[in-house]
Amino acid sequence: MAQDNKSNASAPRPSDAKGGETDGWSLDDHWPELVGGLADQFTESVSSLQHQFDQLLSAGRISKQEHRAMSIPAERIKLAGVSAQQINRFYMGRIRQTHEKVDMSQLVEGVLQERKQELATLGIALRRKLKPVEVLIDPTVAHTFVNAVLDWSLPFGNRVDMRLDLNAWPQHARFLVRVANDGAPPSSAASSDSLSWMLIRQIALVAGGIEIDRTLSDDGVTFTAMFTRTVQAVDGISAVDLSDDHSSMFKSLSGTYVLTISPSLQIRADVRDALREIGISSDSVVDFQQARDVIKSRMPNLIVVDSEIKDDEFDEFRRAVLREVFEFPFVEISPDDSSFDMSGFGEFSMAKVGRGNIREALGTAVMFELAKMM
Repeated sequence: MAQDNKSNASAPRPSDAKGGETDGWSLDDHWPELVGGLADQFTESVSSLQHQFDQLLSAGRISKQEHRAMSIPAERIKLAGVSAQQINRFYMGRIRQTHEKVDMSQLVEGVLQERKQELATLGIALRRKLKPVEVLIDPTVAHTFVNAVLDWSLPFGNRVDMRLDLNAWPQHARFLVRVANDGAPPSSAASSDSLSWMLIRQIALVAGGIEIDRTLSDDGVTFTAMFTRTVQAVDGISAVDLSDDHSSMFKSLSGTYVLTISPSLQIRADVRDALREIGISSDSVVDFQQARDVIKSRMPNLIVVDSEIKDDEFDEFRRAVLREVFEFPFVEISPDDSSFDMSGFGEFSMAKVGRGNIREALGTAVMFELAKMM
């Protein structure tokens, strides 16, 4: 036995046979290679599998429904593989970037057109408002980033609102995506920290000039990206003349409809008269239930609400309206007679006009809010 032990001790170890190059080997140092190898296997194998599905469909050996049923999980595996490949490449510094002036509105629209058939198949209701704004970024990286945002957010719901504009301050391009589920359970693929989210984080880290934020709720998700390397501002609200001469706005206000919610007869009358002076038609109701009934038949362009009834029911009502119309404008009538505050550009920002200032200031506030939506 002693001889056997001595023999084993003197036998060369695998590392010794290779010159000792793996003496200190640890898996901790090789995660990128492991991820890259697995990702390559996923994508190559799934591509081959998908080809076989396509061949079976062409030969009439499976139906279109069966083909789709098999393709969906295959596509998810392929997406996971591709995302892992891209994460690995960004992490390892294998992406060579060339920063150029990119019109993000054209790039986002291009991605949406590329995925048009997919969105239709998934039953996605898409609304977008994309203003032209240029950003210094590598075009390929930007394209991958927008696709990753879609891949992450789409499983959370079937109603997508997308907006690209210029933030008020600092003046950075803002890419905002809101996905709502209308109370239906999200897809089984929905995950707040999925591979797609890791890819988004890695791109933001490596590309530079991208600040990201997200909010998750029972209703869905909201994602925001700020591009700090914005090189061209869009023509927007700063170009709107808010002086006493409102004649240039009258044509754009034609057909505008406003709903006022207030239990006060005086406030409803003052709002109606102020809106009539700038050519806007309006209706008024006393509570949120009546407002819901009105909206069922006609969605207003803006809602004026009495601060006296801004409670939990108002918050619920507003969330329901925002699910229907992206960044719907509200103007609050506050108890301070002389107050007059324009809203910011945040999702829940709201302009305020004092009760004693309705006739003088409401028209300007309403035009400001409507101009932001143009």
